[in-house]
Amino acid sequence: MKERTDVLIIGGGVNGCALAYYLVKRGANVTLVEREYIACGSSGRNAGGIRQQWSTRENVRLAMGSVKIFERLDEELGCETDYRQGGYLILAHTEEEVKQFKRNVSMQKSEGLEVEYLEQDEINDIVPELNVEGIGAIGATWCPSDGHADPIKVTIGYAEAAARKGAQIYKYTEVLGFRVEDNEIVEVKTSRGSIRADYIVNAAGAYSKEIAKLLGVQLPNKPYRHEILITEPVKPFFTPMIISFHDNFYFRQTPEGQIIGGWGNPREEPGYNYESSLTFAKNMARLLTKYMPKLRHVNVLRQWAGLYDVTPDARPILGPVETVRNFIQMNGFSGHGFMVAPMTATLIAQLIMGEKTSLPIKDLSLERFKGEVVKEVSVVG
Repeated sequence: MKERTDVLIIGGGVNGCALAYYLVKRGANVTLVEREYIACGSSGRNAGGIRQQWSTRENVRLAMGSVKIFERLDEELGCETDYRQGGYLILAHTEEEVKQFKRNVSMQKSEGLEVEYLEQDEINDIVPELNVEGIGAIGATWCPSDGHADPIKVTIGYAEAAARKGAQIYKYTEVLGFRVEDNEIVEVKTSRGSIRADYIVNAAGAYSKEIAKLLGVQLPNKPYRHEILITEPVKPFFTPMIISFHDNFYFRQTPEGQIIGGWGNPREEPGYNYESSLTFAKNMARLLTKYMPKLRHVNVLRQWAGLYDVTPDARPILGPVETVRNFIQMNGFSGHGFMVAPMTATLIAQLIMGEKTSLPIKDLSLERFKGEVVKEVSVVG
Protein backbone atom coordinates (compact mmCIF):
# COMPACT_ATOMS: atom_id res chain seq x y z
CA MET A 1 0.00 0.00 0.00
CA LYS A 2 1.19 3.52 -0.77
CA GLU A 3 2.33 5.61 2.21
CA ARG A 4 0.72 8.95 1.33
CA THR A 5 -2.39 10.24 -0.44
CA ASP A 6 -4.39 13.46 -0.59
CA VAL A 7 -7.71 11.79 0.19
CA LEU A 8 -8.41 8.38 1.68
CA ILE A 9 -11.95 7.10 1.09
CA ILE A 10 -13.24 4.33 3.34
CA GLY A 11 -15.90 2.30 1.54
CA GLY A 12 -16.24 0.86 -1.95
CA GLY A 13 -19.94 1.48 -2.43
CA VAL A 14 -21.44 3.82 -4.98
CA ASN A 15 -20.81 6.98 -2.94
CA GLY A 16 -17.18 6.16 -2.20
CA CYS A 17 -16.44 5.15 -5.79
CA ALA A 18 -18.25 8.18 -7.22
CA LEU A 19 -16.29 10.45 -4.89
CA ALA A 20 -13.02 8.83 -5.96
CA TYR A 21 -13.92 9.58 -9.58
CA TYR A 22 -14.90 13.23 -9.05
CA LEU A 23 -11.83 13.88 -6.91
CA VAL A 24 -9.29 12.32 -9.24
CA LYS A 25 -10.98 14.12 -12.13
CA ARG A 26 -10.14 17.34 -10.28
CA GLY A 27 -6.49 16.35 -9.94
CA ALA A 28 -6.45 14.93 -6.41
CA ASN A 29 -4.33 11.96 -5.38
CA VAL A 30 -6.97 9.48 -4.22
CA THR A 31 -6.90 6.15 -2.42
CA LEU A 32 -9.99 4.06 -1.69
CA VAL A 33 -10.05 1.09 0.67
CA GLU A 34 -12.82 -1.50 0.81
CA ARG A 35 -12.77 -4.37 3.28
CA GLU A 36 -14.37 -6.76 0.78
CA TYR A 37 -15.11 -6.09 -2.90
CA ILE A 38 -16.62 -3.17 -4.82
CA ALA A 39 -20.41 -2.93 -4.36
CA CYS A 40 -20.43 -5.77 -1.83
CA GLY A 41 -22.75 -3.90 0.54
CA SER A 42 -25.94 -1.92 0.05
CA SER A 43 -24.85 -0.60 -3.36
CA GLY A 44 -24.99 -4.12 -4.76
CA ARG A 45 -28.18 -5.12 -2.94
CA ASN A 46 -30.73 -2.43 -3.78
CA ALA A 47 -33.44 -2.19 -6.43
CA GLY A 48 -31.79 0.65 -8.34
CA GLY A 49 -34.58 3.21 -7.98
CA ILE A 50 -33.91 6.88 -8.64
CA ARG A 51 -36.58 9.29 -7.43
CA GLN A 52 -36.79 13.02 -6.86
CA GLN A 53 -40.08 13.05 -4.92
CA TRP A 54 -39.16 13.79 -1.29
CA SER A 55 -40.63 15.85 1.53
CA THR A 56 -37.42 17.81 2.33
CA ARG A 57 -35.73 20.27 0.00
CA GLU A 58 -32.27 18.84 0.65
CA ASN A 59 -33.25 15.40 -0.59
CA VAL A 60 -35.13 16.84 -3.58
CA ARG A 61 -32.11 18.91 -4.58
CA LEU A 62 -29.67 16.04 -4.17
CA ALA A 63 -31.89 13.79 -6.27
CA MET A 64 -32.58 16.34 -9.00
CA GLY A 65 -28.89 17.08 -9.31
CA SER A 66 -28.16 13.37 -9.52
CA VAL A 67 -30.73 12.81 -12.27
CA LYS A 68 -29.01 15.44 -14.41
CA ILE A 69 -25.76 13.49 -13.96
CA PHE A 70 -27.38 10.07 -14.52
CA GLU A 71 -28.73 11.31 -17.85
CA ARG A 72 -25.19 11.56 -19.23
CA LEU A 73 -23.37 9.08 -17.01
CA ASP A 74 -22.99 6.28 -19.58
CA GLU A 75 -21.07 8.59 -21.89
CA GLU A 76 -18.99 10.08 -19.09
CA LEU A 77 -17.94 6.79 -17.52
CA GLY A 78 -17.73 4.86 -20.79
CA CYS A 79 -20.03 2.07 -19.62
CA GLU A 80 -23.65 0.91 -19.74
CA THR A 81 -25.55 1.67 -16.52
CA ASP A 82 -29.02 0.61 -17.76
CA TYR A 83 -30.37 4.04 -16.78
CA ARG A 84 -34.03 4.51 -17.71
CA GLN A 85 -36.62 7.16 -16.85
CA GLY A 86 -39.78 5.13 -16.29
CA GLY A 87 -41.20 7.44 -13.64
CA TYR A 88 -42.34 6.95 -10.05
CA LEU A 89 -45.97 6.58 -9.01
CA ILE A 90 -46.37 7.17 -5.26
CA LEU A 91 -49.74 6.18 -3.85
CA ALA A 92 -51.74 7.92 -1.12
CA HIS A 93 -54.06 5.80 1.03
CA THR A 94 -55.27 8.30 3.66
CA GLU A 95 -56.44 11.90 3.77
CA GLU A 96 -53.36 12.74 5.85
CA GLU A 97 -51.14 11.36 3.09
CA VAL A 98 -53.08 13.35 0.49
CA LYS A 99 -52.38 16.56 2.41
CA GLN A 100 -48.70 15.67 2.79
CA PHE A 101 -48.36 14.71 -0.88
CA LYS A 102 -49.92 17.98 -2.02
CA ARG A 103 -47.48 19.90 0.20
CA ASN A 104 -44.65 17.82 -1.25
CA VAL A 105 -45.71 18.55 -4.83
CA SER A 106 -45.94 22.28 -4.15
CA MET A 107 -42.42 22.32 -2.69
CA GLN A 108 -41.02 20.06 -5.43
CA LYS A 109 -42.48 22.27 -8.16
CA SER A 110 -40.90 25.31 -6.50
CA GLU A 111 -37.56 23.52 -6.95
CA GLY A 112 -38.28 23.07 -10.66
CA LEU A 113 -39.35 19.42 -10.62
CA GLU A 114 -41.99 18.36 -13.15
CA VAL A 115 -44.37 16.46 -10.89
CA GLU A 116 -48.13 16.31 -10.46
CA TYR A 117 -50.76 15.17 -8.01
CA LEU A 118 -53.24 12.64 -9.41
CA GLU A 119 -56.79 12.04 -8.25
CA GLN A 120 -57.96 8.46 -7.76
CA ASP A 121 -59.56 8.20 -11.21
CA GLU A 122 -56.32 9.33 -12.89
CA ILE A 123 -54.02 6.68 -11.41
CA ASN A 124 -54.92 3.97 -13.91
CA ASP A 125 -53.97 6.35 -16.73
CA ILE A 126 -50.38 5.72 -15.63
CA VAL A 127 -50.64 2.00 -14.77
CA PRO A 128 -53.88 0.46 -16.09
CA GLU A 129 -53.32 -2.92 -14.36
CA LEU A 130 -53.02 -1.44 -10.86
CA ASN A 131 -55.88 -2.49 -8.54
CA VAL A 132 -56.55 1.06 -7.35
CA GLU A 133 -59.79 0.51 -5.44
CA GLY A 134 -58.72 -2.87 -4.08
CA ILE A 135 -55.62 -1.39 -2.43
CA GLY A 136 -57.45 1.66 -1.13
CA ALA A 137 -55.48 4.25 -3.09
CA ILE A 138 -57.25 7.63 -3.08
CA GLY A 139 -54.59 9.68 -4.85
CA ALA A 140 -50.99 9.63 -6.04
CA THR A 141 -48.07 11.71 -7.18
CA TRP A 142 -46.37 11.15 -10.52
CA CYS A 143 -42.94 12.24 -11.78
CA PRO A 144 -42.02 10.90 -15.23
CA SER A 145 -38.32 11.84 -14.96
CA ASP A 146 -37.80 9.52 -11.99
CA GLY A 147 -36.37 6.16 -12.98
CA HIS A 148 -33.84 3.46 -12.26
CA ALA A 149 -30.40 2.12 -13.16
CA ASP A 150 -28.28 -0.93 -12.38
CA PRO A 151 -26.54 -0.08 -9.07
CA ILE A 152 -23.75 -2.61 -9.55
CA LYS A 153 -22.95 -1.34 -13.04
CA VAL A 154 -22.98 2.26 -11.80
CA THR A 155 -20.71 1.50 -8.84
CA ILE A 156 -18.21 -0.52 -10.84
CA GLY A 157 -18.38 2.06 -13.63
CA TYR A 158 -17.34 4.80 -11.21
CA ALA A 159 -14.58 2.63 -9.68
CA GLU A 160 -13.09 1.68 -13.04
CA ALA A 161 -13.27 5.25 -14.37
CA ALA A 162 -11.55 6.51 -11.20
CA ALA A 163 -8.83 3.86 -11.52
CA ARG A 164 -8.21 4.77 -15.17
CA LYS A 165 -7.60 8.35 -14.06
CA GLY A 166 -5.11 7.27 -11.40
CA ALA A 167 -7.05 6.49 -8.23
CA GLN A 168 -5.64 3.64 -6.15
CA ILE A 169 -8.30 1.13 -5.09
CA TYR A 170 -7.44 -1.50 -2.49
CA LYS A 171 -10.01 -4.26 -2.07
CA TYR A 172 -10.04 -6.65 0.91
CA THR A 173 -8.42 -3.92 3.00
CA GLU A 174 -9.89 -3.25 6.42
CA VAL A 175 -9.44 -0.07 8.46
CA LEU A 176 -8.17 -1.06 11.91
CA GLY A 177 -7.59 2.27 13.61
CA PHE A 178 -6.36 5.85 13.46
CA ARG A 179 -3.58 7.95 14.94
CA VAL A 180 -4.79 11.42 15.89
CA GLU A 181 -2.73 14.47 16.85
CA ASP A 182 -4.19 17.89 17.68
CA ASN A 183 -7.70 16.84 16.64
CA GLU A 184 -6.51 15.70 13.22
CA ILE A 185 -5.98 12.23 11.77
CA VAL A 186 -2.33 11.85 10.87
CA GLU A 187 -2.31 8.13 10.06
CA VAL A 188 -4.81 5.43 9.14
CA LYS A 189 -3.95 1.86 10.07
CA THR A 190 -5.24 -0.84 7.74
CA SER A 191 -4.80 -4.57 7.26
CA ARG A 192 -2.34 -3.74 4.45
CA GLY A 193 -0.32 -1.22 6.42
CA SER A 194 -0.56 2.45 7.35
CA ILE A 195 -1.27 5.45 5.15
CA ARG A 196 -1.28 9.22 5.66
CA ALA A 197 -3.90 11.51 4.10
CA ASP A 198 -4.99 15.14 4.24
CA TYR A 199 -8.64 14.08 4.31
CA ILE A 200 -10.31 10.84 5.37
CA VAL A 201 -13.86 10.24 4.11
CA ASN A 202 -16.20 7.93 5.99
CA ALA A 203 -18.29 6.38 3.20
CA ALA A 204 -18.67 2.97 4.81
CA GLY A 205 -22.46 2.81 4.59
CA ALA A 206 -24.09 0.87 7.40
CA TYR A 207 -20.64 0.41 8.95
CA SER A 208 -19.88 4.15 9.06
CA LYS A 209 -20.95 4.26 12.69
CA GLU A 210 -18.29 1.65 13.54
CA ILE A 211 -15.59 3.57 11.68
CA ALA A 212 -16.52 6.78 13.50
CA LYS A 213 -16.40 4.99 16.87
CA LEU A 214 -12.70 4.32 16.32
CA LEU A 215 -12.23 8.09 16.53
CA GLY A 216 -14.63 8.70 19.39
CA VAL A 217 -17.13 10.29 17.00
CA GLN A 218 -20.72 9.31 17.76
CA LEU A 219 -22.96 8.99 14.72
CA PRO A 220 -26.71 8.52 15.33
CA ASN A 221 -26.93 6.09 12.39
CA LYS A 222 -28.47 2.64 12.89
CA PRO A 223 -28.30 -0.33 10.48
CA TYR A 224 -31.59 -1.94 9.51
CA ARG A 225 -32.14 -4.98 7.32
CA HIS A 226 -34.20 -4.42 4.20
CA GLU A 227 -35.27 -7.33 2.01
CA ILE A 228 -35.90 -7.50 -1.75
CA LEU A 229 -37.05 -10.17 -4.19
CA ILE A 230 -37.15 -10.66 -7.95
CA THR A 231 -39.49 -12.81 -10.00
CA GLU A 232 -39.27 -14.71 -13.25
CA PRO A 233 -39.79 -12.49 -16.32
CA VAL A 234 -43.24 -11.82 -17.72
CA LYS A 235 -44.14 -9.75 -20.76
CA PRO A 236 -43.42 -6.09 -19.85
CA PHE A 237 -46.63 -4.19 -19.10
CA PHE A 238 -45.66 -1.20 -16.91
CA THR A 239 -42.60 1.03 -16.51
CA PRO A 240 -42.94 3.13 -13.30
CA MET A 241 -41.71 2.27 -9.84
CA ILE A 242 -44.82 1.99 -7.66
CA ILE A 243 -44.51 2.96 -4.00
CA SER A 244 -46.80 2.88 -0.99
CA PHE A 245 -45.49 4.42 2.23
CA HIS A 246 -48.72 3.24 3.85
CA ASP A 247 -47.85 -0.41 3.13
CA ASN A 248 -44.07 0.20 3.36
CA PHE A 249 -43.67 -1.38 -0.06
CA TYR A 250 -42.43 -0.75 -3.61
CA PHE A 251 -41.99 -2.61 -6.89
CA ARG A 252 -41.23 -2.13 -10.57
CA GLN A 253 -40.74 -4.18 -13.70
CA THR A 254 -37.31 -4.48 -15.27
CA PRO A 255 -36.87 -4.02 -19.04
CA GLU A 256 -36.46 -7.82 -19.21
CA GLY A 257 -39.85 -8.31 -17.56
CA GLN A 258 -38.91 -9.35 -14.02
CA ILE A 259 -40.71 -7.81 -11.03
CA ILE A 260 -38.33 -6.47 -8.40
CA GLY A 261 -39.41 -4.93 -5.13
CA GLY A 262 -39.09 -4.71 -1.38
CA TRP A 263 -41.11 -4.44 1.81
CA GLY A 264 -39.99 -2.93 5.10
CA ASN A 265 -40.93 -4.84 8.24
CA PRO A 266 -42.13 -2.25 10.80
CA ARG A 267 -41.05 -4.59 13.60
CA GLU A 268 -37.48 -4.95 12.30
CA GLU A 269 -34.86 -4.34 14.99
CA PRO A 270 -31.57 -2.59 14.15
CA GLY A 271 -28.59 -4.84 13.52
CA TYR A 272 -26.29 -6.34 10.92
CA ASN A 273 -28.71 -8.97 9.66
CA TYR A 274 -28.37 -10.26 6.08
CA GLU A 275 -30.63 -13.30 6.42
CA SER A 276 -33.69 -13.81 4.25
CA SER A 277 -37.01 -14.36 5.98
CA LEU A 278 -40.23 -16.22 5.26
CA THR A 279 -42.14 -13.28 6.75
CA PHE A 280 -40.83 -11.07 3.97
CA ALA A 281 -41.65 -13.58 1.22
CA LYS A 282 -45.22 -14.00 2.50
CA ASN A 283 -45.86 -10.26 2.80
CA MET A 284 -44.37 -9.47 -0.60
CA ALA A 285 -46.48 -12.18 -2.24
CA ARG A 286 -49.60 -10.84 -0.49
CA LEU A 287 -48.93 -7.23 -1.47
CA LEU A 288 -47.87 -7.90 -5.06
CA THR A 289 -50.98 -9.96 -5.79
CA LYS A 290 -53.18 -7.39 -4.09
CA TYR A 291 -51.70 -4.49 -6.05
CA MET A 292 -51.38 -6.40 -9.34
CA PRO A 293 -53.74 -9.41 -9.39
CA LYS A 294 -52.28 -10.56 -12.71
CA LEU A 295 -49.01 -11.39 -10.88
CA ARG A 296 -50.58 -14.07 -8.66
CA HIS A 297 -49.11 -16.95 -10.70
CA VAL A 298 -45.63 -15.47 -11.22
CA ASN A 299 -42.77 -17.40 -9.62
CA VAL A 300 -40.20 -15.78 -7.32
CA LEU A 301 -36.62 -16.51 -8.42
CA ARG A 302 -34.73 -15.30 -5.36
CA GLN A 303 -34.74 -12.94 -2.42
CA TRP A 304 -31.93 -11.24 -0.53
CA ALA A 305 -31.23 -8.65 2.14
CA GLY A 306 -29.14 -5.51 2.52
CA LEU A 307 -28.73 -2.79 5.12
CA TYR A 308 -30.20 0.68 5.39
CA ASP A 309 -27.89 3.17 7.15
CA VAL A 310 -30.64 5.11 8.93
CA THR A 311 -30.39 8.53 10.58
CA PRO A 312 -33.05 9.96 12.95
CA ASP A 313 -34.32 12.32 10.23
CA ALA A 314 -33.75 10.05 7.19
CA ARG A 315 -31.37 12.61 5.65
CA PRO A 316 -27.67 11.97 5.00
CA ILE A 317 -24.77 13.19 7.12
CA LEU A 318 -22.35 15.16 4.95
CA GLY A 319 -19.20 17.13 5.67
CA PRO A 320 -16.70 17.53 8.51
CA VAL A 321 -17.18 16.99 12.25
CA GLU A 322 -16.13 19.37 15.00
CA THR A 323 -13.86 17.03 16.95
CA VAL A 324 -11.67 15.67 14.11
CA ARG A 325 -10.96 18.34 11.54
CA ASN A 326 -10.08 16.19 8.51
CA PHE A 327 -12.68 13.46 9.03
CA ILE A 328 -15.41 13.93 6.39
CA GLN A 329 -18.79 12.19 6.62
CA MET A 330 -20.63 10.78 3.62
CA ASN A 331 -23.15 8.39 5.11
CA GLY A 332 -26.58 8.01 6.73
CA PHE A 333 -28.48 7.82 3.45
CA SER A 334 -31.31 5.82 5.04
CA GLY A 335 -31.94 3.62 2.03
CA HIS A 336 -31.58 6.18 -0.77
CA GLY A 337 -27.81 6.53 -1.11
CA PHE A 338 -27.67 5.12 -4.64
CA MET A 339 -30.11 7.59 -6.15
CA VAL A 340 -28.33 10.68 -4.77
CA ALA A 341 -24.75 9.43 -5.12
CA PRO A 342 -23.72 11.41 -8.22
CA MET A 343 -24.67 14.79 -6.73
CA THR A 344 -23.51 13.93 -3.22
CA ALA A 345 -20.11 12.85 -4.50
CA THR A 346 -19.81 16.00 -6.56
CA LEU A 347 -20.55 18.15 -3.50
CA ILE A 348 -18.05 16.36 -1.25
CA ALA A 349 -15.40 16.57 -3.99
CA GLN A 350 -16.04 20.30 -4.26
CA LEU A 351 -15.81 20.68 -0.48
CA ILE A 352 -12.50 18.83 -0.24
CA MET A 353 -10.97 20.69 -3.19
CA GLY A 354 -11.89 24.06 -1.71
CA GLU A 355 -14.52 24.88 -4.33
CA LYS A 356 -17.88 26.47 -3.63
CA THR A 357 -20.37 23.63 -3.38
CA SER A 358 -23.13 23.57 -6.00
CA LEU A 359 -25.67 23.12 -3.20
CA PRO A 360 -25.45 24.13 0.47
CA ILE A 361 -24.70 21.16 2.74
CA LYS A 362 -24.33 22.83 6.14
CA ASP A 363 -27.84 21.72 7.18
CA LEU A 364 -26.79 18.10 6.53
CA SER A 365 -23.83 18.15 8.92
CA LEU A 366 -23.62 16.00 12.02
CA GLU A 367 -24.05 19.13 14.14
CA ARG A 368 -27.73 19.46 13.14
CA PHE A 369 -28.66 16.80 15.66
CA LYS A 370 -27.84 19.21 18.49
CA GLY A 371 -31.09 21.01 17.72
CA GLU A 372 -34.47 20.36 16.20
CA VAL A 373 -34.31 18.46 12.91
CA VAL A 374 -36.67 18.28 9.94
CA LYS A 375 -37.61 14.67 9.29
CA GLU A 376 -37.90 13.24 5.81
CA VAL A 377 -41.25 11.46 5.74
CA SER A 378 -41.25 10.07 2.20
CA VAL A 379 -39.47 6.85 3.02
CA VAL A 380 -40.06 3.11 2.92
CA GLY A 381 -38.66 1.74 6.17
